[in-house]
Amino acid sequence: MNDASIPGSDVLLDEIGRLLRELHPRDANMPAVWMGARLDRDLGLDSLSRMELLMRLEKRLHVSVAETRAVEARTPADLLRVLAASPSWAASHPGPAAALASQVVLATPEDARTLPEVLAWHAQRHPDRVHVHFTGGEADGIELTYAGLYAAASEVAGGLQREGLRDGEPVALMFPTHPDLLIAFFAVMLAGGVPVPLYPPLRPGELGDYWGRQTGILRNCGARLMLVAPALFAHRHAIGTLAGGVERLLAVASLRGHEPLSEPAPRRGDHLAMLQYTSGSTADPKGVMLSHDNLLANIRTMGRQVGASARDVFVSWLPLYHDMGLIGAWLGSLYFGIPLVLMPPQAFLLHPEQWLRAIDRFGATLSAAPNFAYELCLHRIEDHALDDLDLHRLRICFCGAEPVFPDTLERFTARFARAGLAPAALLPVYGLAENSLGLTFPPAGRGIRVLRVRQDRFLRHGEAVVADDEETPSLRFVSCGVPLPAHEVRIVDDYDHELSEGRQGRIQFRGPSATAGYFHQPQLTRELFHDGWLDTGDLGFVRQGELYLTGRAKDLVIRAGQHLHPQGIEQAVGEVPGIRRGRVAAFGTRKQGTERLVVVAETRVTEAARRQQLQRAVNAAVHACTGAPADEVVLAAPGAILKTSSGKLRRSACRTAFEGGRLDTPDRWRLLAVVVRSQWDRLRRVTGHAGMLAYAAYAWLLLGLAVVPMLAWLALPMPAASRWWAARRLLGAVAAAAGIRVRMHLVEALPEGPCIFVSNHASYADALALVCALPRPVAFVAKRELASLPLVGWMLRRLGVVFVARSDPHTHARALQQVSRGTGDVLFFPEGTFRSMPGLVHFRLGAFVAAVEAGMPVIPVALRGTRAVLRDDEWLPHPGTVDVTIAAAIHPRRSPDTWPEALRLAAETRAPILEHCGEPDADSERPDMPDAQAR
Repeated sequence: MNDASIPGSDVLLDEIGRLLRELHPRDANMPAVWMGARLDRDLGLDSLSRMELLMRLEKRLHVSVAETRAVEARTPADLLRVLAASPSWAASHPGPAAALASQVVLATPEDARTLPEVLAWHAQRHPDRVHVHFTGGEADGIELTYAGLYAAASEVAGGLQREGLRDGEPVALMFPTHPDLLIAFFAVMLAGGVPVPLYPPLRPGELGDYWGRQTGILRNCGARLMLVAPALFAHRHAIGTLAGGVERLLAVASLRGHEPLSEPAPRRGDHLAMLQYTSGSTADPKGVMLSHDNLLANIRTMGRQVGASARDVFVSWLPLYHDMGLIGAWLGSLYFGIPLVLMPPQAFLLHPEQWLRAIDRFGATLSAAPNFAYELCLHRIEDHALDDLDLHRLRICFCGAEPVFPDTLERFTARFARAGLAPAALLPVYGLAENSLGLTFPPAGRGIRVLRVRQDRFLRHGEAVVADDEETPSLRFVSCGVPLPAHEVRIVDDYDHELSEGRQGRIQFRGPSATAGYFHQPQLTRELFHDGWLDTGDLGFVRQGELYLTGRAKDLVIRAGQHLHPQGIEQAVGEVPGIRRGRVAAFGTRKQGTERLVVVAETRVTEAARRQQLQRAVNAAVHACTGAPADEVVLAAPGAILKTSSGKLRRSACRTAFEGGRLDTPDRWRLLAVVVRSQWDRLRRVTGHAGMLAYAAYAWLLLGLAVVPMLAWLALPMPAASRWWAARRLLGAVAAAAGIRVRMHLVEALPEGPCIFVSNHASYADALALVCALPRPVAFVAKRELASLPLVGWMLRRLGVVFVARSDPHTHARALQQVSRGTGDVLFFPEGTFRSMPGLVHFRLGAFVAAVEAGMPVIPVALRGTRAVLRDDEWLPHPGTVDVTIAAAIHPRRSPDTWPEALRLAAETRAPILEHCGEPDADSERPDMPDAQAR
């Protein structure tokens, strides 16, 4: 899309921007406004907001348009066509209207559907802008511009096609942090191939051994061609002795200097963009298939979540074969036009100070690193180095890719505050390659949120019960935030049944960034998917809508009924003097029917008495974490702990080495007789599942038995209020019998006369809770589709429900006027719909416009607990407690202009609901369902 000035388009986009700022005054990350954006889905403008926009445009552009045509407009481009068709347009805006919708200046390539289109977009608009600056290593001082990268990649792409690259064929890439890797990556895409980044050997002479370890990956992806760094290209003749099916090694330099590609290979958003192999064992490789749609959805969402823009600067030492470095640092910077400074990982590992020096030198605002990097900085950077270090411009430093420990982040924040590091700069996040990269983010600028939970309840029952005082033995977990917009997360048990808030279980997810599966691994792909949800293999719990990661499911050690997470044990043992930090592995091993906890720790201590002291110190550290010592402590020589290429611990490999006798083991000095208790724990999990199914059947039976007397009452010729009271008594009895306790909290007495009640919407159980709790009858506002359902529509009408059309603003407005003129109370769900993930989303304005026009007070009602009773997409109810808080009335002011007063009412109503609903603020999220006022 070319830059151009379109008559009227600047006014249109300006007015949309103004309207969005009024609707979301606290949202720093507004959606990108462009001519192809959907007014409802992308910009979150409901029917009333679009009518307000139309009135403003008519006034500002001095035109009058037909409402029926304006209502049909789905995008700003459509709306501009409607304006241009007005008879009064031609006098004010001469020129052809045919091309009006095709041109607009974009801040980011919102219309790009593939990564090559993103690069081409930037290369056309600012060709000489520096895209990447390399610092350190053999590429020190080299800069790549957008045009330079595109031109070089086009040349190499032409060479790849001459080498016989087939459409959609994977091509392996083996480079250090160097411009050639970036060129090769896009060259493969432009030529129609699929890049497969692999980590390079540390020394070219190790190519044979390295290739042997990578055989599984290379055979799985089927790469015939491999692009390599010049140092490795010198060993290309050894290819005949190496396995994997690779036929030729190619260097970037050898493919340049010829005719560039005339035009890129045709690609769609749903085409495979790249293969990202997960770290770990190479015997059964998992090549995560990521399409252009997956990658762009993730990059766009993550960037908007943190307000990324070309005003930022990103400094990264993360390896470019790892998703956090490749997708998060490089491709994310590419998309948002962020200058990126790249340094080799070895430079950071040898001298961690260089990372922080680069942040200072280049004025970085963004960076990222796993937890171990912050630990390395704490222990390897001397105090005097902080004297002239300036980190005040760093606004966000992501922490992810491995478990995040609160102690590490707190100590890092405290120590580097003297260098200007903002307390809220560290951002713990959660993601995985199967979701392209990011999955949950906390609000930018909030800082670290740490939750202390009772150790006994969590280890024994997997329940995250908040520790009330400092004396209670506790565990600490870091919040990784809420799911990114359009993504969902749920916590399930071993049977894929969703667990209530605060219960530990397996983390599953779904969303537009999710992979379609593993390349050429149908069985592993089937194991990944669970009825549309993808299993992360991680454990965690959700509290107030935020995800707390607790460990890997495969690494969990269940000992005597306790659920022990190795990460916390490993960190505590790593703090013991004499133990090598980061070189500790904790795992479970089975013997005589029970699981035992084994801790392997590397040390250079060799003297016998000192090793005995060290063993006691290790057990003391384990006891402090778990309430009991380890069953066995192994003090191993340096190099015994096995890790992946990206530095992640290989616990299963360490366990195999231990069980095979390949680790030096001291005498076994302690065994626990826990067989019976372990078996009891397994039995408890099985019976718990059966009990859950039995309760669900019982609860639905109760509701079914209540239908018959309900129908009889509704059929009687009595006022609607009497029918409402009868339904209240009956549903109250059902809730009590089902173990669902509804508690009403009234902040102050309700005003006399009709009111508009406004409630958050979290579950199908909301209506039951509201009927049981509200002190007087109300008429629910519901979607018109329910009116046509057999029996259900009749029952709702007899209960006084008012139906509105969600997609037609004309009938919607008339229904609102009818409600506002009524003599009774009405209740709206202004979020319009509910979803499985907690979070109070943006309020639509229908209820508040009605309140202003009718002069009726608004009563905020906050529901808390209904989501745990019955979640979206799940029909297994759970017993629990629901709190219904009825806040003080908010009275509309008399105003000749309805719109600003409706905005004020919405903001003031939302505040007490957010305070009492116990869910995070998701105001920036625009529901996919347009114009919804009720589920």
